[in-house]
Amino acid sequence: MTARKGRAERAGMGGLQPLDAGLNSECRAFAEELRGLFLELDVTVRRYATRCFINPGTLSRYLAGSRIPHWKFVADLLGHVAVDCGIHVDLTEQKRIKELHLAALRTNASISQAVQQLEGQLKAADEEARKTTAKEEQLDHAVGDARHLIADLDDRLKKLETGLESQFFLHPEPAADHAAILEERNTLAAGLARMAAELEETRRRAVLAEARCELLERQLVLVEQQQGTVLPAPELVSLVDPLDAPALVAGIHPKILLVDDQGANLLALEAVLGVHGYDMVSVSSGPDALRALLEADDFAVILLDVQMPVMDGYETAAHIKRRARTRDIPIIFLTAIGNDPEYSMRGYAAGAVDFIVKPFDPWALRAKVAVFVEFYLQRRLPTAQR
Repeated sequence: MTARKGRAERAGMGGLQPLDAGLNSECRAFAEELRGLFLELDVTVRRYATRCFINPGTLSRYLAGSRIPHWKFVADLLGHVAVDCGIHVDLTEQKRIKELHLAALRTNASISQAVQQLEGQLKAADEEARKTTAKEEQLDHAVGDARHLIADLDDRLKKLETGLESQFFLHPEPAADHAAILEERNTLAAGLARMAAELEETRRRAVLAEARCELLERQLVLVEQQQGTVLPAPELVSLVDPLDAPALVAGIHPKILLVDDQGANLLALEAVLGVHGYDMVSVSSGPDALRALLEADDFAVILLDVQMPVMDGYETAAHIKRRARTRDIPIIFLTAIGNDPEYSMRGYAAGAVDFIVKPFDPWALRAKVAVFVEFYLQRRLPTAQR
Protein backbone atom coordinates (compact mmCIF):
# COMPACT_ATOMS: atom_id res chain seq x y z
CA MET A 1 0.00 0.00 0.00
CA THR A 2 1.50 3.31 -1.00
CA ALA A 3 1.84 6.16 1.49
CA ARG A 4 -0.64 8.28 -0.50
CA LYS A 5 -3.21 5.44 -0.53
CA GLY A 6 -2.79 4.94 3.19
CA ARG A 7 -3.31 8.62 3.85
CA ALA A 8 -6.39 8.58 1.60
CA GLU A 9 -7.92 5.74 3.59
CA ARG A 10 -7.24 7.51 6.90
CA ALA A 11 -8.64 10.74 5.49
CA GLY A 12 -11.75 8.85 4.36
CA MET A 13 -12.28 7.69 7.90
CA GLY A 14 -11.68 11.30 8.97
CA GLY A 15 -14.46 12.77 6.86
CA LEU A 16 -13.02 12.96 3.32
CA GLN A 17 -15.86 12.32 0.87
CA PRO A 18 -15.39 10.82 -2.62
CA LEU A 19 -15.35 13.13 -5.62
CA ASP A 20 -18.79 14.16 -6.84
CA ALA A 21 -19.86 11.96 -9.75
CA GLY A 22 -21.28 14.83 -11.79
CA LEU A 23 -18.16 17.01 -11.96
CA ASN A 24 -17.06 18.40 -15.31
CA SER A 25 -13.47 17.80 -16.38
CA GLU A 26 -12.20 21.19 -15.21
CA CYS A 27 -13.73 20.93 -11.74
CA ARG A 28 -12.57 17.32 -11.41
CA ALA A 29 -8.99 18.20 -12.35
CA PHE A 30 -8.85 20.99 -9.78
CA ALA A 31 -10.53 18.87 -7.06
CA GLU A 32 -8.03 16.07 -7.62
CA GLU A 33 -5.16 18.54 -7.29
CA LEU A 34 -6.67 19.95 -4.10
CA ARG A 35 -7.18 16.48 -2.62
CA GLY A 36 -3.62 15.54 -3.43
CA LEU A 37 -2.32 18.55 -1.52
CA PHE A 38 -4.65 17.87 1.40
CA LEU A 39 -3.62 14.22 1.62
CA GLU A 40 0.00 15.26 2.05
CA LEU A 41 -0.96 16.76 5.42
CA ASP A 42 -2.24 13.39 6.68
CA VAL A 43 -4.92 14.94 8.95
CA THR A 44 -8.68 14.57 9.25
CA VAL A 45 -11.10 16.94 7.54
CA ARG A 46 -12.38 18.22 10.89
CA ARG A 47 -8.89 18.87 12.22
CA TYR A 48 -7.80 20.84 9.17
CA ALA A 49 -11.12 22.71 9.01
CA THR A 50 -10.55 23.84 12.60
CA ARG A 51 -7.06 24.99 11.66
CA CYS A 52 -8.44 27.05 8.76
CA PHE A 53 -11.41 28.42 10.76
CA ILE A 54 -13.95 27.00 8.31
CA ASN A 55 -16.87 24.59 8.66
CA PRO A 56 -15.90 20.89 8.19
CA GLY A 57 -18.82 20.49 5.78
CA THR A 58 -17.49 23.36 3.67
CA LEU A 59 -14.03 21.79 3.57
CA SER A 60 -15.57 18.45 2.65
CA ARG A 61 -17.38 20.07 -0.29
CA TYR A 62 -14.15 21.75 -1.41
CA LEU A 63 -12.37 18.40 -1.45
CA ALA A 64 -15.27 16.63 -3.16
CA GLY A 65 -15.30 19.23 -5.94
CA SER A 66 -18.90 20.31 -5.38
CA ARG A 67 -17.77 23.76 -4.30
CA ILE A 68 -14.79 25.78 -5.58
CA PRO A 69 -12.85 27.42 -2.74
CA HIS A 70 -11.62 30.96 -2.59
CA TRP A 71 -8.02 31.20 -3.84
CA LYS A 72 -6.77 32.24 -0.41
CA PHE A 73 -7.73 28.78 0.87
CA VAL A 74 -5.60 27.17 -1.86
CA ALA A 75 -2.67 29.50 -1.12
CA ASP A 76 -2.94 28.70 2.60
CA LEU A 77 -3.01 24.98 1.83
CA LEU A 78 0.15 25.33 -0.25
CA GLY A 79 1.77 27.13 2.67
CA HIS A 80 0.72 24.45 5.17
CA VAL A 81 2.06 21.67 2.92
CA ALA A 82 5.36 23.56 2.67
CA VAL A 83 5.67 24.09 6.43
CA ASP A 84 4.33 20.72 7.66
CA CYS A 85 5.65 18.41 4.95
CA GLY A 86 8.62 20.29 3.53
CA ILE A 87 7.07 20.16 0.06
CA HIS A 88 7.68 23.55 -1.54
CA VAL A 89 5.70 24.33 -4.70
CA ASP A 90 7.68 26.49 -7.12
CA LEU A 91 6.23 29.36 -9.14
CA THR A 92 5.72 27.23 -12.25
CA GLU A 93 3.68 24.72 -10.28
CA GLN A 94 1.78 27.51 -8.52
CA LYS A 95 0.89 28.94 -11.92
CA ARG A 96 -0.39 25.53 -13.06
CA ILE A 97 -2.56 25.17 -9.95
CA LYS A 98 -3.83 28.74 -10.42
CA GLU A 99 -4.81 27.90 -13.99
CA LEU A 100 -6.67 24.80 -12.79
CA HIS A 101 -8.48 26.93 -10.21
CA LEU A 102 -9.50 29.52 -12.81
CA ALA A 103 -10.68 26.83 -15.23
CA ALA A 104 -12.83 25.30 -12.50
CA LEU A 105 -14.30 28.69 -11.66
CA ARG A 106 -15.15 29.44 -15.28
CA THR A 107 -17.19 26.27 -15.56
CA ASN A 108 -18.62 26.13 -12.03
CA ALA A 109 -22.38 26.59 -11.80
CA SER A 110 -22.30 28.51 -8.49
CA ILE A 111 -20.25 31.44 -9.70
CA SER A 112 -22.26 31.54 -12.93
CA GLN A 113 -25.37 31.90 -10.78
CA ALA A 114 -23.76 34.85 -9.02
CA VAL A 115 -23.13 36.51 -12.38
CA GLN A 116 -26.76 35.91 -13.37
CA GLN A 117 -27.99 37.32 -10.06
CA LEU A 118 -25.92 40.48 -10.39
CA GLU A 119 -26.87 40.87 -14.04
CA GLY A 120 -30.54 40.63 -13.00
CA GLN A 121 -30.02 43.39 -10.44
CA LEU A 122 -28.16 45.47 -13.03
CA LYS A 123 -31.04 45.04 -15.48
CA ALA A 124 -33.52 46.24 -12.84
CA ALA A 125 -31.30 49.20 -11.92
CA ASP A 126 -30.85 50.12 -15.59
CA GLU A 127 -34.62 49.98 -16.13
CA GLU A 128 -35.14 52.21 -13.10
CA ALA A 129 -32.49 54.63 -14.39
CA ARG A 130 -34.13 54.85 -17.82
CA LYS A 131 -37.64 55.25 -16.40
CA THR A 132 -36.63 57.96 -13.95
CA THR A 133 -34.60 59.78 -16.60
CA ALA A 134 -37.60 59.79 -18.98
CA LYS A 135 -39.88 60.94 -16.17
CA GLU A 136 -37.38 63.64 -15.24
CA GLU A 137 -37.45 65.01 -18.79
CA GLN A 138 -41.27 65.04 -18.85
CA LEU A 139 -41.49 66.79 -15.49
CA ASP A 140 -38.80 69.27 -16.49
CA HIS A 141 -40.84 70.30 -19.55
CA ALA A 142 -44.05 70.45 -17.52
CA VAL A 143 -42.40 72.62 -14.88
CA GLY A 144 -41.07 74.95 -17.58
CA ASP A 145 -44.50 75.28 -19.20
CA ALA A 146 -46.15 75.97 -15.83
CA ARG A 147 -43.62 78.68 -15.05
CA HIS A 148 -44.29 80.40 -18.39
CA LEU A 149 -48.04 80.30 -17.80
CA ILE A 150 -47.64 81.73 -14.31
CA ALA A 151 -45.38 84.48 -15.67
CA ASP A 152 -48.08 85.40 -18.25
CA LEU A 153 -50.76 85.47 -15.56
CA ASP A 154 -48.55 87.58 -13.29
CA ASP A 155 -48.10 90.04 -16.13
CA ARG A 156 -51.86 90.29 -16.68
CA LEU A 157 -52.46 90.73 -12.95
CA LYS A 158 -49.84 93.45 -12.78
CA LYS A 159 -51.47 95.33 -15.65
CA LEU A 160 -54.89 95.04 -14.07
CA GLU A 161 -53.58 96.22 -10.73
CA THR A 162 -51.75 99.23 -12.20
CA GLY A 163 -54.54 100.26 -14.54
CA LEU A 164 -52.40 99.64 -17.60
CA GLU A 165 -54.80 97.06 -18.95
CA SER A 166 -57.28 99.69 -20.04
CA GLN A 167 -54.60 101.79 -21.71
CA PHE A 168 -53.16 99.15 -24.01
CA PHE A 169 -56.15 96.98 -24.86
CA LEU A 170 -59.32 97.94 -26.72
CA HIS A 171 -61.28 95.40 -24.73
CA PRO A 172 -59.84 95.46 -21.24
CA GLU A 173 -60.71 92.62 -18.90
CA PRO A 174 -63.27 93.61 -16.28
CA ALA A 175 -61.96 94.08 -12.78
CA ALA A 176 -64.13 91.13 -11.79
CA ASP A 177 -61.80 88.94 -13.82
CA HIS A 178 -58.94 89.82 -11.47
CA ALA A 179 -60.15 87.27 -8.90
CA ALA A 180 -60.53 84.55 -11.55
CA ILE A 181 -57.04 85.20 -12.96
CA LEU A 182 -55.56 85.24 -9.46
CA GLU A 183 -57.28 81.93 -8.62
CA GLU A 184 -55.98 80.39 -11.84
CA ARG A 185 -52.50 81.69 -11.08
CA ASN A 186 -52.56 80.30 -7.52
CA THR A 187 -53.84 76.92 -8.72
CA LEU A 188 -51.01 76.76 -11.25
CA ALA A 189 -48.49 77.78 -8.58
CA ALA A 190 -49.66 75.02 -6.25
CA GLY A 191 -49.39 72.50 -9.09
CA LEU A 192 -45.95 73.85 -9.94
CA ALA A 193 -44.78 73.36 -6.37
CA ARG A 194 -45.94 69.73 -6.44
CA MET A 195 -44.31 69.10 -9.81
CA ALA A 196 -41.07 70.77 -8.69
CA ALA A 197 -40.96 68.54 -5.60
CA GLU A 198 -41.69 65.47 -7.73
CA LEU A 199 -38.99 66.55 -10.19
CA GLU A 200 -36.45 66.88 -7.38
CA GLU A 201 -37.33 63.43 -6.05
CA THR A 202 -37.17 61.95 -9.55
CA ARG A 203 -33.75 63.48 -10.12
CA ARG A 204 -32.58 62.01 -6.81
CA ARG A 205 -33.89 58.57 -7.80
CA ALA A 206 -32.24 58.84 -11.22
CA VAL A 207 -28.88 59.66 -9.62
CA LEU A 208 -29.24 56.76 -7.18
CA ALA A 209 -30.24 54.37 -9.98
CA GLU A 210 -27.20 55.39 -12.02
CA ALA A 211 -25.02 54.91 -8.94
CA ARG A 212 -26.48 51.43 -8.44
CA CYS A 213 -25.71 50.59 -12.07
CA GLU A 214 -22.08 51.62 -11.59
CA LEU A 215 -21.91 49.68 -8.33
CA LEU A 216 -23.33 46.51 -9.86
CA GLU A 217 -21.03 46.78 -12.87
CA ARG A 218 -18.08 46.94 -10.48
CA GLN A 219 -19.41 43.91 -8.59
CA LEU A 220 -19.78 41.99 -11.84
CA VAL A 221 -16.19 42.78 -12.78
CA LEU A 222 -15.00 41.40 -9.44
CA VAL A 223 -17.01 38.18 -9.83
CA GLU A 224 -15.80 37.77 -13.41
CA GLN A 225 -12.23 38.30 -12.22
CA GLN A 226 -12.84 35.50 -9.74
CA GLN A 227 -14.21 33.41 -12.57
CA GLY A 228 -11.24 34.27 -14.76
CA THR A 229 -13.30 35.56 -17.66
CA VAL A 230 -11.89 39.10 -17.48
CA LEU A 231 -8.58 38.48 -15.71
CA PRO A 232 -5.70 40.08 -17.64
CA ALA A 233 -3.13 37.55 -18.80
CA PRO A 234 -0.17 39.10 -16.86
CA GLU A 235 -2.08 38.61 -13.61
CA LEU A 236 -2.64 34.91 -14.18
CA VAL A 237 0.27 33.94 -11.95
CA SER A 238 -0.74 36.27 -9.12
CA LEU A 239 -1.59 34.56 -5.85
CA VAL A 240 -3.54 37.62 -4.70
CA ASP A 241 -7.26 37.30 -5.19
CA PRO A 242 -8.99 40.39 -6.69
CA LEU A 243 -11.29 40.55 -3.67
CA ASP A 244 -8.36 40.53 -1.26
CA ALA A 245 -6.05 42.95 -3.05
CA PRO A 246 -7.16 46.29 -1.50
CA ALA A 247 -7.03 45.02 2.07
CA LEU A 248 -3.74 43.19 1.51
CA VAL A 249 -2.14 46.30 0.07
CA ALA A 250 -3.43 48.36 2.97
CA GLY A 251 -2.29 45.83 5.54
CA ILE A 252 -5.43 46.45 7.60
CA HIS A 253 -8.55 44.54 8.55
CA PRO A 254 -11.72 46.45 7.59
CA LYS A 255 -14.53 46.11 10.13
CA ILE A 256 -17.91 44.73 9.06
CA LEU A 257 -21.11 44.64 11.14
CA LEU A 258 -23.31 41.55 10.60
CA VAL A 259 -26.90 41.80 11.85
CA ASP A 260 -29.27 38.80 11.73
CA ASP A 261 -31.58 37.25 14.33
CA GLN A 262 -30.71 33.75 13.09
CA GLY A 263 -27.43 32.38 14.42
CA ALA A 264 -27.04 30.02 11.45
CA ASN A 265 -27.18 32.97 9.06
CA LEU A 266 -24.48 34.80 11.02
CA LEU A 267 -22.26 31.71 10.91
CA ALA A 268 -22.79 31.46 7.15
CA LEU A 269 -21.87 35.11 6.65
CA GLU A 270 -18.76 34.71 8.78
CA ALA A 271 -17.72 31.61 6.84
CA VAL A 272 -18.12 33.32 3.46
CA LEU A 273 -16.40 36.58 4.42
CA GLY A 274 -13.89 35.27 6.94
CA VAL A 275 -11.34 34.26 4.31
CA HIS A 276 -10.72 37.92 3.47
CA GLY A 277 -9.35 38.89 6.86
CA TYR A 278 -12.19 41.24 7.70
CA ASP A 279 -12.79 42.12 11.35
CA MET A 280 -16.41 40.98 11.76
CA VAL A 281 -18.78 41.98 14.56
CA SER A 282 -21.92 39.80 14.69
CA VAL A 283 -25.13 40.79 16.52
CA SER A 284 -28.63 39.31 16.54
CA SER A 285 -30.95 42.33 16.71
CA GLY A 286 -31.46 45.94 15.69
CA PRO A 287 -30.86 47.33 19.23
CA ASP A 288 -27.66 45.27 19.50
CA ALA A 289 -26.53 46.70 16.15
CA LEU A 290 -27.08 50.27 17.39
CA ARG A 291 -25.12 49.50 20.56
CA ALA A 292 -22.27 47.98 18.53
CA LEU A 293 -22.12 51.12 16.40
CA LEU A 294 -21.82 53.23 19.58
CA GLU A 295 -19.09 51.05 21.04
CA ALA A 296 -16.90 50.77 17.93
CA ASP A 297 -15.89 53.17 15.19
CA ASP A 298 -15.12 52.98 11.53
CA PHE A 299 -17.18 50.14 10.07
CA ALA A 300 -16.64 49.67 6.35
CA VAL A 301 -20.11 48.23 5.70
CA ILE A 302 -23.16 46.85 7.50
CA LEU A 303 -24.98 43.66 6.43
CA LEU A 304 -28.48 44.04 7.83
CA ASP A 305 -31.28 41.47 7.84
CA VAL A 306 -34.66 42.96 6.93
CA GLN A 307 -37.01 40.63 8.80
CA MET A 308 -36.19 40.69 12.52
CA PRO A 309 -38.45 40.78 15.58
CA VAL A 310 -38.81 43.88 17.81
CA MET A 311 -36.91 46.18 15.43
CA ASP A 312 -36.79 45.20 11.76
CA GLY A 313 -34.10 46.15 9.27
CA TYR A 314 -35.95 49.19 7.95
CA GLU A 315 -36.31 50.71 11.43
CA THR A 316 -32.73 49.84 12.34
CA ALA A 317 -31.46 51.48 9.14
CA ALA A 318 -33.52 54.60 9.88
CA HIS A 319 -31.87 54.91 13.32
CA ILE A 320 -28.43 54.41 11.78
CA LYS A 321 -29.03 57.09 9.15
CA ARG A 322 -30.30 59.59 11.73
CA ARG A 323 -27.03 59.50 13.66
CA ALA A 324 -24.32 61.80 12.34
CA ARG A 325 -21.68 59.32 13.49
CA THR A 326 -23.06 56.42 11.46
CA ARG A 327 -25.15 57.87 8.63
CA ASP A 328 -22.41 57.44 6.01
CA ILE A 329 -21.78 53.74 6.66
CA PRO A 330 -23.13 51.79 3.65
CA ILE A 331 -25.88 49.27 4.43
CA ILE A 332 -26.51 46.08 2.44
CA PHE A 333 -29.95 44.63 3.19
CA LEU A 334 -30.23 40.85 3.48
CA THR A 335 -33.75 39.78 2.55
CA ALA A 336 -35.62 36.52 2.07
CA ILE A 337 -38.58 38.36 0.52
CA GLY A 338 -37.26 38.24 -3.02
CA ASN A 339 -36.53 40.66 -5.83
CA ASP A 340 -39.87 42.49 -5.73
CA PRO A 341 -39.13 46.11 -6.76
CA GLU A 342 -41.49 47.37 -4.04
CA TYR A 343 -39.32 45.87 -1.32
CA SER A 344 -36.04 46.90 -2.90
CA MET A 345 -37.24 50.48 -3.33
CA ARG A 346 -38.37 50.54 0.29
CA GLY A 347 -34.90 49.35 1.25
CA TYR A 348 -33.24 52.08 -0.77
CA ALA A 349 -35.61 54.65 0.72
CA ALA A 350 -34.64 53.46 4.20
CA GLY A 351 -30.99 54.13 3.46
CA ALA A 352 -29.67 50.87 2.00
CA VAL A 353 -27.15 51.17 -0.81
CA ASP A 354 -27.53 47.56 -1.95
CA PHE A 355 -29.37 44.35 -1.17
CA ILE A 356 -28.92 40.63 -1.60
CA VAL A 357 -31.55 37.90 -1.50
CA LYS A 358 -31.32 34.96 0.92
CA PRO A 359 -30.23 32.27 0.57
CA PHE A 360 -27.37 34.44 -0.64
CA ASP A 361 -24.84 33.42 -3.25
CA PRO A 362 -21.35 33.51 -1.65
CA TRP A 363 -19.65 34.87 -4.76
CA ALA A 364 -22.15 37.70 -5.16
CA LEU A 365 -21.96 38.53 -1.44
CA ARG A 366 -18.16 38.65 -1.49
CA ALA A 367 -18.18 40.95 -4.51
CA LYS A 368 -20.72 43.31 -2.94
CA VAL A 369 -18.78 43.57 0.31
CA ALA A 370 -15.44 43.91 -1.51
CA VAL A 371 -16.65 46.94 -3.48
CA PHE A 372 -17.65 48.80 -0.32
CA VAL A 373 -14.42 47.80 1.42
CA GLU A 374 -12.55 49.20 -1.58
CA PHE A 375 -14.46 52.50 -1.25
CA TYR A 376 -13.71 52.51 2.48
CA LEU A 377 -9.98 52.04 1.89
CA GLN A 378 -9.88 54.67 -0.83
CA ARG A 379 -11.26 57.20 1.65
CA ARG A 380 -8.74 56.31 4.34
CA LEU A 381 -5.52 55.36 2.65
CA PRO A 382 -2.86 57.99 1.95
CA THR A 383 -2.61 58.76 -1.76
CA ALA A 384 0.78 57.13 -1.98
CA GLN A 385 -0.58 53.76 -0.87
CA ARG A 386 -3.52 53.63 -3.31
